[in-house]
Amino acid sequence: MADGEKRKFIRCDSIHLLDYLVLDPDGSEGRYSMGRTLDVSLNGLKMETSYELPKGAELQITVGLEDDLIDMIGRVIHTAQKSGRHISGIEFVKMSPEGRRVFQLYTDAFKKFGTKAAMGEL
Repeated sequence: MADGEKRKFIRCDSIHLLDYLVLDPDGSEGRYSMGRTLDVSLNGLKMETSYELPKGAELQITVGLEDDLIDMIGRVIHTAQKSGRHISGIEFVKMSPEGRRVFQLYTDAFKKFGTKAAMGEL
């Protein structure tokens, strides 16, 4: 890792559409919307949305990687605003073993071959 790098997992710059549902603290379903990933790793992702997500909120997320849809629960660990859009760092809280396997294959392909391989273009 580079000097001063705090991440435990390498992040791959990657844009994919996703949908998410904010889970209210009482367990009920909150706001549903769409966004896009800006990068992904085995431990989390960075996503761009049209409105601010509260730090600490839990989200039910579905992200598409190639032909696979992966469902997961994530927690907002940091937020920022850039060019009128909201950027949130999401840490995975719960993901199926199959979802984790797909993310592993995706990030391995990205590290080895770059964007074209991860997007299935090679």
